[in-house]
Amino acid sequence: MKILSLLLSLCCVFPFCASAGDWLQFRADATRSGYSEEPLSTDLSAHWVYKPLHPPEPAWKAEDTRMPFDFAPQMVAAKGLVFLGSTVDGSVRAFDADSGKQRWVFYTDAPVRFAPAIWNDRLLVASDDGYLYALALMSGDLLWKRSGGPHEDMVLGNGRMVSRWPVRGAPVVLDDTVYFAAGIWPSEGIFLYALDPQTGDVRWKNESAGSLELDQPHGGARARSGVSAQGYLAAASDTLVLPTGRAMPAAFERATGEFRYFHLQAQGGGWGARKGAGPFITLLESAGDYLTLSENDLFRTRDGAYLARGIPVQATVVINELLLFCDGKQIKALNRNSLFEKEERVNRKGDKEEVLVPAKPVWVIDMPSKVGTGMIAAGNTLVVGTQDNRVLTADLATRTVISALEVDGTPLGLASADGRLFVSTDKGTLYCFGKKQPKEAVEVTPGRHPSPYGKNPGFERAAQEIVSGLSGLSGYCLDLGCGEGRLSYELAQRTQFHIIAVDSDPEKVAKARKMLDSAGLYGSRVTVLQRSLEQTTLPNYFADLIVSGNSVKETAIVVPRNEMGRLQRPYGGVYRVGTPGKIESGARGALTGAGSWTHMYADATNVLCSEDTIVQAPLEMLWYTDNDFEMPSRHGRGPGPLFYEGRLFVEGMHGIRAINAYNGHVLWEYPIKNILAAYDQEHLNGAATTGSNFCIEGDTLYLRYENRCLCLDTTTGALKAEFTAPTRPDGTVGKWGYIACDADRLYGSLCDQGHITVWAFAKAEMEQLYSESNLLFAMDRNTGKVIWTFTPRHSIRHNTLALDGKRLYLIDRPLAERDRLDFKKDEQQEPPQQPGGELIALDIQTGKSVWQVAEDIYGTLLIVSAKHDALLMPYQITSFKLPSEVGGKMAAFRASDGTKLWDIQANYKSRPIVNDRTIYAQPDSWDLLTGERREMKFARSYGCGTLAGSTYLLAYRSATLGYWDLRTGTETINYGGIRPGCWINAIPAGGLLLMPEASNRCTCSYLIKANVALQPAH
Repeated sequence: MKILSLLLSLCCVFPFCASAGDWLQFRADATRSGYSEEPLSTDLSAHWVYKPLHPPEPAWKAEDTRMPFDFAPQMVAAKGLVFLGSTVDGSVRAFDADSGKQRWVFYTDAPVRFAPAIWNDRLLVASDDGYLYALALMSGDLLWKRSGGPHEDMVLGNGRMVSRWPVRGAPVVLDDTVYFAAGIWPSEGIFLYALDPQTGDVRWKNESAGSLELDQPHGGARARSGVSAQGYLAAASDTLVLPTGRAMPAAFERATGEFRYFHLQAQGGGWGARKGAGPFITLLESAGDYLTLSENDLFRTRDGAYLARGIPVQATVVINELLLFCDGKQIKALNRNSLFEKEERVNRKGDKEEVLVPAKPVWVIDMPSKVGTGMIAAGNTLVVGTQDNRVLTADLATRTVISALEVDGTPLGLASADGRLFVSTDKGTLYCFGKKQPKEAVEVTPGRHPSPYGKNPGFERAAQEIVSGLSGLSGYCLDLGCGEGRLSYELAQRTQFHIIAVDSDPEKVAKARKMLDSAGLYGSRVTVLQRSLEQTTLPNYFADLIVSGNSVKETAIVVPRNEMGRLQRPYGGVYRVGTPGKIESGARGALTGAGSWTHMYADATNVLCSEDTIVQAPLEMLWYTDNDFEMPSRHGRGPGPLFYEGRLFVEGMHGIRAINAYNGHVLWEYPIKNILAAYDQEHLNGAATTGSNFCIEGDTLYLRYENRCLCLDTTTGALKAEFTAPTRPDGTVGKWGYIACDADRLYGSLCDQGHITVWAFAKAEMEQLYSESNLLFAMDRNTGKVIWTFTPRHSIRHNTLALDGKRLYLIDRPLAERDRLDFKKDEQQEPPQQPGGELIALDIQTGKSVWQVAEDIYGTLLIVSAKHDALLMPYQITSFKLPSEVGGKMAAFRASDGTKLWDIQANYKSRPIVNDRTIYAQPDSWDLLTGERREMKFARSYGCGTLAGSTYLLAYRSATLGYWDLRTGTETINYGGIRPGCWINAIPAGGLLLMPEASNRCTCSYLIKANVALQPAH
């Protein structure tokens, strides 16, 4: 009787007990083995198919992101149910395993990107909203939830509203403990947890893993930039292993959370040297030790030592004494206690060395198709996905293929429970296969209710009035006080906005989600959040349009003004609230103190410094997006981005893209095939010598192309006009080189196409990358009429052209022979020095010389300050410079008359920045008017490219993204996890630090590749 009472009491505490037939975690268990003992028939047919209304929306899907963890929904199964999360609507759904009917749905506040984990009677769900949820397995009721981050802040991440600390370290359960991790940006904080799955109580927390100072992938690169959390955690013995996104995994003590290792530099270099990147891990015991299989590589789990390459983790199974993996059209089996053998190879240096390689297979199964999209085993049945949209089953006893099952896309998710096989594809479809049956599969597809709210006349009129006259109908709309979502629904019918709807009433939020889901709009077009209307926790500036469903039926407008103002986008964000016929409307103007960036070096003066007074240290994320705009190789040093009136302008391989600088939404693209093809090479001086090919003045973007200038509307991207460069004095057509704008003038030059400079590092084609010109001209920027031309005696280096509103400054001098590609060095003689030149100031109205200075003119760069009537003449000393950039000196002149102010010896190794009266050039600063040195002790870690500045900030590459606080700075501050490009890439303007993705072709394992906008942290 006592034993019976004890059993009954245990059942009350733990009412659910897993059976051997359950699939409780991603790839079955905590080691991610992919194996279940439960038998599965090899002869299967589809019993039912669930097809969602929308395909998955992966977080990362652009080139070389290495994070395919959510390309298809991943499922778990137990107790006759199968559970599936959604990257579209943030839901978790339970389906009856027999019939495919939905049993319950639970909504989180953001995408669910990972398979849940099952512990006893509860389902553990990770969401991008920053929470780990515990739901009752059979009913979906919320039992507890645990926030991963320290606050409720949300940001726009890949086009969705997500937590600043999304739970992207997917939960793993071992020994009645659940482990998970929140946060993807190291500098924002990464939080790793061990929880009691019964109560959600914290057993330990590691909150320091993001702030580790570590060697970064390039040699000599070090930064305060620790781990990220993106992928499925795995656990075994005393180790917890965390995938870090694009890099190898990190390891922690399972009992305490103490950091053990993260070999980012040793295993994260490029040139084919990177190892272990990606979100998937398998742990396996081998010869008494645990090994970590990640991407295509094997490591020793206890210390992360690299062992061998050649076993892809995405399609592996650990079963008994075997490790199975896919290789082309074969399944290979290795004895997991003798996985390797030694092989002699010749390394890149030509030396012989011994390396470990996978041992010869114990056996092989030949498959009819190329396999490897996924693989599991259940009992003696092997299940493997193919790249031609099929799932194959094989009998492990006979090692023969039994059946081929057709699916509607790439089969990426596999699970087996209670004799059933569940398969999910990149279309979002979920298949249930069981023992072969004659009847056809049942298709379970949600319907779309054509009118979920019935008659909705007041909201229809309000929506029509709101959209009337709007200049744009896409981007982000905020419904602040959405009620039941009626206005959001109507706006979704009339626009392309992604609508974020907020209400404080939980019953109204639940109803809005249900109604919008029934219309097929929830998540894909409208997301509903329960929040205080006065403190929504939504990000600054994000809303292009703000409305309020509650205000449609209220006699007085009840929208919180302060919160509405905080969320409204600068430079044209609109609010329209109120009842039909009485809609109150307003638009937000410029952001006070926000600077512009209209030329590659900020403006035509070349100061490389905006007048922005808003962007200050410390910085935090405002938005980030995956980059799907092809960029040239970062080593080609393409033209840098621009910012003007709320828009970020980025030039890619095949055109120009305009992005909303405050929320990342793409506004327009203007295609020009191969416009940056010349920059798509390795280790060039690129735009550092050619100058940029586009600039902005007023409402027009000017883009030089061949011998023409295309004039694009900055708001719409429409072609407004096309100007042709003047011909040379002999009547020949030249190529447009330098381009700049100042007030009503457009300035250009005709390139010296015979002056071809050396490449910087590796051999390159330089014939389209011109750094000098032999004709200068000014046009009316509205009509294209040529106003004047100027022909130098010798040549004009593009970097010596600078404008200040009154004069155009240049240096006219003979070409630097040793810069030329055809220069033949004489070993018996010193190479020729850069010849001197003449410093000239031209009147911008007439093109006539105002003054000239011919004595000791040596610099290769001019920067002018109109405010201080000063013209700076330094060198451009940067990585991969031309031979003529000798450095060591700089001088300044009075801009109005050419009087020399000072001339000093100065050691610096960056393109100088002029910030008001201060010159900044690594590692020091100088007074612009006196040349007096001001000790700064500026230092940064590894970093090509150069510095960019604003009133209070310098931004640059220092291993990862680095910045310097000009008010109190004593050291570089890192924003970790991401690297800038190799020239001007991070620009402080618009109140933000804007950095479009520019690391194309970098295979090094920096944790994230993305477009980002950082804001001052408050």
